[in-house]
Amino acid sequence: MGTHKLVLDDDFAEDFSLIAIHCSEEPYKVAYILNQFARLKLRREKSDLAYTSKTMVMSFPLFGFEDHAQYTDFSLVANKCKSAITKTNNAGGLFGNTKDKETVITYLIPELKKVDYFLKIQSDFDNPGTKMLLNEINDIKQIISAYLVAPETLKSKDNLIFD
Repeated sequence: MGTHKLVLDDDFAEDFSLIAIHCSEEPYKVAYILNQFARLKLRREKSDLAYTSKTMVMSFPLFGFEDHAQYTDFSLVANKCKSAITKTNNAGGLFGNTKDKETVITYLIPELKKVDYFLKIQSDFDNPGTKMLLNEINDIKQIISAYLVAPETLKSKDNLIFD
């Protein structure tokens, strides 16, 4: 009797464009600047992008905009998260235990530590005008630089899959 072989193609990958943005402004200010100069309508999401590790919770500010006319979704997310960890030192001295606070910086995409923000663009079309948007972003004086990143080259691209 013959054997039947079923092959499941791994075609579950998210298809999106990704723009890396270098800017020293706060997340709300970057969203405001993009809204003003790049004609986006980014708004703060109800919940931030949150990940948990063994010792802490990391929360990355998230802004979104759904362009229904162009069938395109835009998401602006910060790459850096600063968290404070309290360490208890057992000194055994006169004052007993001491607590030290340490600030830890974690990254959404660790392989691109110098990037401050990512603008994720998901569209039903193949070319949602990413090049034109990139030129508009680079013309903003508060933005140091912006460039396209190929998501398939990132090891931690799964961190960018959120809804």
